[in-house]
Amino acid sequence: MPTSTAHATDVLVIGWGLAGLVAAAEALHAGRRVVLVDQEPRANLGGQAWWSFGGLFLVDSPEQRRMGIRDGIDLARQDWAGTGGFDRDEDAWGRRWADAYLDFAAGEKRTWLRSLGVRFFPVVGWAERGGYTATGPGNSVPRFHIVWGTGPALVAPFQAVLERGESEGRLTVLPRHRVRELVREDGAIVGAVGDILDPASQPRGVATSRESVGDFRVRAGATIIASGGIGGNHELVRSQWPARLGTPPGQMLSGVPAYVDGAMLDVAAAGGARLVNRDRMWHYVEGVQNVDPVWPRHGIRILPGPSSLWLDARGDRLPVPLFPGYDTLGTLAHLRTTGADHSWFVLSQRIAEKEFTLSGSEQNPDLTGKDIGLLVRSRLGRGAAAPVATLLDRGADVVRAATLDALIAGMRELPGGDLLDPARVRAEVTARDREMRNPFTKDAQIAMLRAARSYRGDRLVRTAAPHRLQDPAAGPLIAVKLHIVTRKSLGGIQTDLDGRALDADGAAVPGLYAAGEAAGFGGGGVHGYRALEGTFLGGCLFSGRAAGRAAAHAV
Repeated sequence: MPTSTAHATDVLVIGWGLAGLVAAAEALHAGRRVVLVDQEPRANLGGQAWWSFGGLFLVDSPEQRRMGIRDGIDLARQDWAGTGGFDRDEDAWGRRWADAYLDFAAGEKRTWLRSLGVRFFPVVGWAERGGYTATGPGNSVPRFHIVWGTGPALVAPFQAVLERGESEGRLTVLPRHRVRELVREDGAIVGAVGDILDPASQPRGVATSRESVGDFRVRAGATIIASGGIGGNHELVRSQWPARLGTPPGQMLSGVPAYVDGAMLDVAAAGGARLVNRDRMWHYVEGVQNVDPVWPRHGIRILPGPSSLWLDARGDRLPVPLFPGYDTLGTLAHLRTTGADHSWFVLSQRIAEKEFTLSGSEQNPDLTGKDIGLLVRSRLGRGAAAPVATLLDRGADVVRAATLDALIAGMRELPGGDLLDPARVRAEVTARDREMRNPFTKDAQIAMLRAARSYRGDRLVRTAAPHRLQDPAAGPLIAVKLHIVTRKSLGGIQTDLDGRALDADGAAVPGLYAAGEAAGFGGGGVHGYRALEGTFLGGCLFSGRAAGRAAAHAV
């Protein structure tokens, strides 16, 4: 027999990813009662943040200074402006959020996190290097700070606050509760109604059913939407795909679980919230099929160092400055012009061992487990780290061979490999190797590679010593077929700096707030067109904190 339940609370939080956890924790700190609902089983508490590598964008941090990096708020603003490219009327709030977030990243962000027990790996990573001019997109300096313990360690302190709130009877957690509609009375949002889904006991990330076994109602003084983006819903991704990125891919991998379906965005719009910048999105082009998939079409991203040779599906080298790790969306836009959904890395075993890192908490047991011994062996020792070795040994997208001709033959045997022109591949690899004979070069990638090794962090753990790909001493040749892997929405519910959802006229919708990816990480698009990396988790922290505090103050 169907069940029906009713709850009353001060603050309702919809979605228990990082933004939702932070918002709920802030409301609890303010002494408010909180109901937290999510459509998944409780095993998924923490959402995508739990699966993440735990990278955070910080400006002028002690970690940077110890690595010899000279950063500052003016340089960070220059990089954000050049990367975001704000050019729309609806970007007004995104710009304000960007300014506020940069102040946070250069100010109290690190101190606040450390007060919660969060610590950082001492080597700062250099993501999204740009490769254009000083005012173009990209990070001028390394800013990617990896949480010691990766995503789970970032989720943990907020989860602990929630668990204390539960034990004190001030927090009610409702798993398998899917919001269907926001309740509006006298122009204000006063809660939500929805379906109670059938009980599920699947492990974290595994897809669950949507069969309803009842309904629920929550009445609340304030409602915060923190339900995430659209990356698990490929139909929705394709329907919102922007023309500036070419035609939508026919085949993609999912970098997020199936529950990242974007369904709450339409619910928010029906409740009066304005959705903006839905055509802005962030997908990676270095995706590979997971050897041990958890969710449907489970893809993981290779976080490459700068040495691999990047070829399109025909075997043509990608143009300057579309090198590994430099410009994610620029590379995506270029690859969409090739008529194929895949591309290739060609590299040596030595490069793979030094430069390949796989994104995600489960792919980095040394950092996630805070295992210093394993970290030293996997990052500084000989051979590939265990997850990378598993990918190289068992990955469906990997070819290894002793000679270039054998490698090309293996590439052509993979699906889509028939597009490859062997002569083009042979010419690109041979020409690249010739450039290695001198300490000077006209090859921009080789010049950038040598420049990268002037940064201690790259030289220590991320960049192999320059060498010929066909050098027998560098081990077998490797080719990796790369797929587009969906990840983040950069637009969503427009909000003011308190996280209040705004309507089509720019007025706050009474009682309604939004945070995290559902709000474009703040303002409906804090990043603009592109992101600087380390800013997704940070955007969840910042927007979740703002919405939680404002909602608690309002009730």
